[in-house]
Amino acid sequence: MGYREIYAQWKADPEGFWMQEARAIDWVKPPSRALSGDRAPLYEWFADGLVNTCWNAVDRHVEAGRGNQLAIIHESPVTHLRKGITYRELQNRVASLAGALRAKGVEKGDRVIIYMPMIPEALEAMLACSRLGAIHSVVFGGFAANELAVRIDDCKPKAIIAASCGIEPSRIVHYKPLLDAAIDQASHKPDFCVIFQREQEVAKLIEGRDLAWHTFQYGVEPAECVPVEGNHPAYILYTSGTTGAPKGVVRPTGGHLVALNWTMKAIYDMNPGEVFWAASDVGWVVGHSYICYAPLIAGCTTIVFEGKPVGTPDAGTFWRVISENRVKSFFTAPTALRAIKREDPGGEFVKEYNLKHLKICYLAGERADPDTIAWAERHLKVPVIDHWWQTETGWAIAANPMGIEPLTVKPGSPSVPMPGYDIEVLDEGGHPVGPGTLGAIAVKLPLPPGNLPTLWNAEDRFRKSYLSHFPGYYETGDAGYIDEDGYLYIMARTDDVINVAGHRLSTGAMEEVLASHPDVAECAVIGVSDTLKGQSPLGFLCLNKGCDRPHADVVTECVRLMRERIGPVADFKRALVVDRLPKTRSGKILRGTMVKIADGGEWKMPATIDDPAVLDEIAAALKTVGLAGG
Repeated sequence: MGYREIYAQWKADPEGFWMQEARAIDWVKPPSRALSGDRAPLYEWFADGLVNTCWNAVDRHVEAGRGNQLAIIHESPVTHLRKGITYRELQNRVASLAGALRAKGVEKGDRVIIYMPMIPEALEAMLACSRLGAIHSVVFGGFAANELAVRIDDCKPKAIIAASCGIEPSRIVHYKPLLDAAIDQASHKPDFCVIFQREQEVAKLIEGRDLAWHTFQYGVEPAECVPVEGNHPAYILYTSGTTGAPKGVVRPTGGHLVALNWTMKAIYDMNPGEVFWAASDVGWVVGHSYICYAPLIAGCTTIVFEGKPVGTPDAGTFWRVISENRVKSFFTAPTALRAIKREDPGGEFVKEYNLKHLKICYLAGERADPDTIAWAERHLKVPVIDHWWQTETGWAIAANPMGIEPLTVKPGSPSVPMPGYDIEVLDEGGHPVGPGTLGAIAVKLPLPPGNLPTLWNAEDRFRKSYLSHFPGYYETGDAGYIDEDGYLYIMARTDDVINVAGHRLSTGAMEEVLASHPDVAECAVIGVSDTLKGQSPLGFLCLNKGCDRPHADVVTECVRLMRERIGPVADFKRALVVDRLPKTRSGKILRGTMVKIADGGEWKMPATIDDPAVLDEIAAALKTVGLAGG
């Protein structure tokens, strides 16, 4: 059955479709129905079923006789270590950790914050929580103390599991002092902390509160899996809020299991025993869905990578990991490929490795410009598939379903809606617009299984943030259009659609034009205030390594390109060459902050920024053209 038939099947009987998919999960008590709409527009899936995530991700594979298969491969170029953990070993380690947590009073419904780097123990901590029915909240390792304190006060954890340190290419990140400062700042105090001591830095433990990972587990009774209701929260994941206060996205257990299991075959074409690698971090939604849970639920081998796309040690590290571990499906962010392309525009490093096992490369996290996709396809010689989703959804809204039927790839499009997502493009009044017309992208309610049912302790904020603007729809916050073939194009965040003399223009479309210039490795376009036209576009260009042409020439050519491809209506006259763009740790460009700096407005240092010094460089560049108060 092809994509169109499966999507039509879902649309004709959504509940029947998902009940069928639920049969692939081991239930302690199967749900009596798929969807509960008693509190519409707040919906729940598989609410009265009983299930355990850890059983489905670990134990059932051991029971099925596959305990000797590798579950996790840890690749750590920053420590020069590589090791594998089988499903049986993982079961023993997780049951032991869960038993130790239980002995200290952690039970179903308790919250546990996890503050760890990219090591297997981070996944073990997540799975141990799910084994007990405890609700974990992973905070990106090395996150600032005040941001960690906000999350402690919001979810009120009984325990915090942390590592002594994280390791960057050029430095050790001291986690324990950040954790101590966060607990000091927070009103809520955890009962205890568990610290995994890394040999690169042994942290000082506070007597009576802190426990060492290994000694804490000594002699405890391993824990069995605790059944939880289908609507029981599996985890809380905080995402940045527009007001500055983070939003706690809730992930319900039953829908999470069913949806992720479906995606591994349908979208990523993965089978049990094959190797899947998502080059992300457990602190982000990709790390939750596609480093920890989905690959293990599907019985695959997952890779935990502690390194960077460039500099650990070079721009070939991704290709080495793929080659040595026989990775079949690889998932990364466009920003990682752009960093590699900038260092190695000719793809010389790719030629050093045998990538015969690699079948598909997937991109998500930022808009994937057609030029980056073309570069990757040219050198990797496999399909490079863009797909689109959000922290809130937990899995792809639009994708190319490679395990069902590989569809025609249209560069610049994440392809088509997945079953469960009925997508409309709306004008400002909430009315659907025709093919090719830019508008706000919204999803008809109910959202499919695995999507957020609410925000943690913030139902009113959930309604206001996602449901109130377009009644009957989930507002994605993204802008774009659908073409005549039903392919979706994500052009910008709604806030990044700029209004130039009454014309609504997509910054994403402009960035595609700039990225097509042969000397441009990466770019961003923002709208700055203009007294005459309302807003005026301004480009930022990062050039390829080795480009020694005069910057003014590149800018002139980019302005000419924009005039040719988009036309005079874009009013694109200015671009700045910069060394780097300000990004979050997950690779998203901080366009909103750049706009505030350019307009001379008040702005706050984003908690998720990768390197705060970049904003000083951007401000200095803006002053050269009379912006940023210059």
